[in-house]
Formats: sequence, C-alpha cells, structure tokens
Amino acid sequence: MRFFKGILQKVDQLLTGRRPLDEELLEELEEALVQSDVSFRTASQIVEKLREEARNRRISDSDGARTLLQEIIAGMLAEGNAPLGFSPEPPSVYLIVGVNGTGKTTTIAKIAHRLKKQGKRVLLAAADTFRAAAIDQLELWGQRIGVEVIKHRERADPAAVVFDALQAARARKMDVVIADTAGRLHTKVNLMEELKKIGRIVDRELARPPDETLLVLDATTGQNAVSQAEQFGKVVPLTGIVLTKMDGTARGGIVITIKDDMHIPIKLVGVGEKMDDLEEFDPKAFAEGLFA
Repeated sequence: MRFFKGILQKVDQLLTGRRPLDEELLEELEEALVQSDVSFRTASQIVEKLREEARNRRISDSDGARTLLQEIIAGMLAEGNAPLGFSPEPPSVYLIVGVNGTGKTTTIAKIAHRLKKQGKRVLLAAADTFRAAAIDQLELWGQRIGVEVIKHRERADPAAVVFDALQAARARKMDVVIADTAGRLHTKVNLMEELKKIGRIVDRELARPPDETLLVLDATTGQNAVSQAEQFGKVVPLTGIVLTKMDGTARGGIVITIKDDMHIPIKLVGVGEKMDDLEEFDPKAFAEGLFA
C-alpha cells in the first residue's frame, strides 16, 4: 500500500529522533492527529491508549512509540474488517450509494472490472435514474469493461431497474449484480424511500437483503466525508465503505475517524484513475505506511 506513505507526515516528524515519550510529546501527537483529519475524540482515545500501553510495556522514547502507535491504529481499523461478501446462492447484490462527485460511477466500474478479473460474471444496474448523465456514464463504462448494463429511461422507478437486473441476472446465471443508486442528499426523504424500495425488491426476489451496501466517499473532503457517512447511515444499513482519491492528496486520518466514529469497515480504496487502481483495504499495511 505504497500510496499511504507519509500521509501523517506531522506525526512522523514528531516520532523521529529518539525524543523522550513525555506529556509534551503526547500532546503534540494528539494535535498532529487532529490536523490530519482524525476527530478530536478519536485522537484523544488513541493518545490515551498510547500513554497506557507505553507505561505497561515500559516504552520511554519516540522510536518505541512509533511502533506502538502503528499497532494501535491497525487494531482499530482491523476490527470487523472483511473482504466483499458473496452469497452462496448467486447472484450476489451490491448496492452502491454516495453523493454525486465522489467517484461513485467510476468506482462501480472498477469493482466490476475487479470481479470480472476474478472470473465473476457481472451485471450492472443503472438505478440512478434521476440523472440521464449517470445512466449514460454507467453504460459507457459497461462497454469499456465488457459488462452488460440494465437501464430504463430517465426518471424511471429505480427499484424497477433493479428488479429487471435481478431477473436478467438469474436468467443469464450472473454471479454479481452491482446497482448504482441516486446520489443526492438534499432530498433525503425521496432517497430514503428509493433505497428502502430497492431493498424490499432484493429481499422479495432473493429472500435476503443486499449482500453489500457500500458507501463511496471522497477521502480528500475530510470531515465532510464523515458527515456523509452519518447521513447515509441513517438512511440505509451500510456494510462497508469505499474510499476514493487516496492517492496522496488526502490526509490519512479520515480513514481512522470514519472507522472509529461510524464502526463501518473500510473495504476498498481507490488510489488512481486506472481500472486496476482499486485495492482491498489492509489495516496493517495502512498503519505501517502511515509514517513511512
């Protein structure tokens, strides 16, 4: 996970040079974490755990603190972490949610490309019918990666698109259906009803809820990403997060904040523009790379 290198540079600088691990350093570490988009509550929690573990293990300098801090962060991020889930009875269904502009449609294409490379047969559902551009964009991506897209006209019922996609997937023995959904939070009531209806359709047709409901967040938006996660979490039960634009421009603390505040596993990270620039999130590698 080379793309995470150095995204907590201020923290890295504080832990360089065998400084004594005293209260002054701990206070500076807490401040540096907050400046890196870690929430104040989470930063305080991390530093308190560092203080306690350092005392128990008799760690007294910044070198030892660096390793311990990596261990603490990795442990926080690993809790509940799991790869994308698949149903034993195909098709597996992934609902993709997120506001417009986060890279949602591109992320859907990347997930489809990734699954196709794994030998899965994938079908896309253009259920963001509010914007004709979203339907056209998904169809274009489908053509590029060689995946069929089920679509209706603009303003059609999103749940009807998902229904047709499920019927097509079963008829054609597809492994996975990935459904794009509306990306507008300013009409939350409509969005909530749309997502609930899609969930009911999946439950009725497959006798189970969607296998994954993934929220796409732009890591460069910092604390705004946390706000989006909170709002979508009120609308639909999220099973995981996909962080986009984690290519060095984002402050890495947002990863820690989202996981700690929302208790939602981070499943995938987008690290570039190419189709293969989507990776499974590895908590240990992330923590190790933070200060490299």
